[in-house]
Amino acid sequence: MSVPGASITTTASDTTSLRPAAVVIGGSAGGVDALLGVLSALPDGMQVPVICMLHMPASRESRLAEVFAPRLPVPVREAADKQPIENATVYFAGSGYHLSVEKDRTFSLSCEPPVHFARPAIDVLMSSAADVYGDELVGILLTGANADGAAGMADIRSRGGFTVVQDPGEAQVPTMPRAAIAASAPDLILSLAGIGQLLQAITLTVAPQQDSTAENDDRMERS
Repeated sequence: MSVPGASITTTASDTTSLRPAAVVIGGSAGGVDALLGVLSALPDGMQVPVICMLHMPASRESRLAEVFAPRLPVPVREAADKQPIENATVYFAGSGYHLSVEKDRTFSLSCEPPVHFARPAIDVLMSSAADVYGDELVGILLTGANADGAAGMADIRSRGGFTVVQDPGEAQVPTMPRAAIAASAPDLILSLAGIGQLLQAITLTVAPQQDSTAENDDRMERS
């Protein structure tokens, strides 16, 4: 699903061929305002799960789901351990635990050491989602103050997924988008308005879920 190079601007029509099975979004400093800007563009008929993660202190209870729920036209939930990932839903990572996507498309929470001084860490979420969704994943990285997310975005792209980074010139704190661009050239570099337009275009249809268990059984029978 990747395309060569990266562009500062695009329109929704440029990416209408994308049919992701999931979207993951990460950010840090300035991320609440950035997310409010892009998620407000989600359409009423959204079909794709959107999984969001912002850095926050482990000692502070996350209220992101409560903050965003009345502002969005779709269900909003905090991701829970062993929770199945449902279509047409926005999920937020809670505080104090790494959030991962498992092969059966459920969430898992863990207490491994922080990554880039963060737990939850964007790299952990994005890399695990890339393992599960492959070329049916769209990764978006927003404003932030460290390099978390750069490796995760590179993993998404290496598995054929589609990556989008907020224009560092617009970001409240450009460190995170700059690190991602330096690590692996994204498919697109967009303003927040452009990212919102992209979400409008790609979340109305969802890629059909592949039965990974059946595929694994078939491989075992052939071997």
